[in-house]
Amino acid sequence: MSYIKNREQLLSHGNTRLRKIALDIIEYALTKADPYRATLDLVKLDKNSLIVGNLKFDLTNNPRIILMGAGKATFPIAKALEDLLENRIDDGVIICKYGQVGNLAHCRLHLASHPIPDESGLAAAKAALALAQRTRPGDIVFGCITGGSSALLPYPAPGITLDEKKRVNHLLLTCGANIIEINAVRKHLSRVKGGRLAQAIHPQAHLINLTVSDVIGDPLDYITDPTVPDTSTLNDARNTLTKYELWDRLPLPVARFLKSAGPDHETPKASDLSGHHRYDFIIVSGDAACIAAHEKAHDLGFNAMILSTMFEGESRELGRTFAAIAREVILNQRPLDLPAALFGGGETTVKIDHAEAGKGGPNQEFAVSAALEIADVGNVVVAGFDSDGTDGPTEVAGGIVDEKTLSKARDLGIDMYASLQKHDVTPLLQRLGNAINTGATGTNVNDLKFMLISSE
Repeated sequence: MSYIKNREQLLSHGNTRLRKIALDIIEYALTKADPYRATLDLVKLDKNSLIVGNLKFDLTNNPRIILMGAGKATFPIAKALEDLLENRIDDGVIICKYGQVGNLAHCRLHLASHPIPDESGLAAAKAALALAQRTRPGDIVFGCITGGSSALLPYPAPGITLDEKKRVNHLLLTCGANIIEINAVRKHLSRVKGGRLAQAIHPQAHLINLTVSDVIGDPLDYITDPTVPDTSTLNDARNTLTKYELWDRLPLPVARFLKSAGPDHETPKASDLSGHHRYDFIIVSGDAACIAAHEKAHDLGFNAMILSTMFEGESRELGRTFAAIAREVILNQRPLDLPAALFGGGETTVKIDHAEAGKGGPNQEFAVSAALEIADVGNVVVAGFDSDGTDGPTEVAGGIVDEKTLSKARDLGIDMYASLQKHDVTPLLQRLGNAINTGATGTNVNDLKFMLISSE
């Protein structure tokens, strides 16, 4: 299976040899982060027994099996379970992003908006909560919550409208906050997040969480937060809003709610769910793409190194950092000898500091920023890639650049620096033929950023 749709275009100019290797690395990394394969590696049927890791459930008396999930990597998990369990599945609510390809035979498939929630997501969230509330003792409930569920599963707290929740979501996504800070707020403005969906499931049902991590360090309550206890507090949410000076920009009902909310509005903690039967499995870790990419580069003969799987902060600054490392490798053979491949994972961000921002995303800004610094370095290719196939609120997955990118932009009369300053890098990369297009990949782990350096 090939993920990259515009491969020939990406190879039609620039450093073709290194670009081809970079695209092969991306393809391999996505294959290794496939939730469908990971689900079937973990979940098995053995006659009348359901095997999940080291757990065994007796199916002799035909317990109800229910699927419940939302997220950008949820569909492949649900599809794998349907292919395995078929008519044993009684019901399910699965919520995916618009554009999801495929159908489910035994679950209700809802499509909704991401990253800004919409009415379809609200209706689907209500259906998921209603299904959770109908569960019974002995039911087997698969929780298939993955990254993206915060937008796809919107059910605002009482007194807060969906439009107000949308405005909060936009503020959080553009203020420079990381995902931990963002979700601390979002969980406390929801009727289903922060463990509330798990709380609605009957405590004597068996809740089996199968999730794919898109958060650094794989903290469960920030990956599959509707179906596990929450570790964040109302004070964490308030601290985020204070840190990023958002209080005065919030819709008034949201500000009032968060300022006045007391213990009764706190999300469920471990003690609140201690009597529930819950089993948690991270089937694909957040660093899976980075680890796989490193493995592939090593197999291809590169001296390979993972710089970090925990990169955060401003994307353009990390692009400059990678360019500086490229200079160090070429001039001083540090930290690696040539040919070298250096990798980074994590979730960098873009802070939008003016109202008239253009179109782009963090991985695209990373690539453009690096391109401005590597024009005179040597044989270098730099790529930034969002594993789910959509970088920021765009239709492209990321960008790939090399030492020839800046000169090509100048030949076309494109000011790359100005585009970066305006956060308008998608049109730039598309015009240069450097925007990576995959469509929805079916996975959603941490972003992958890397560069390849050779002497020829």
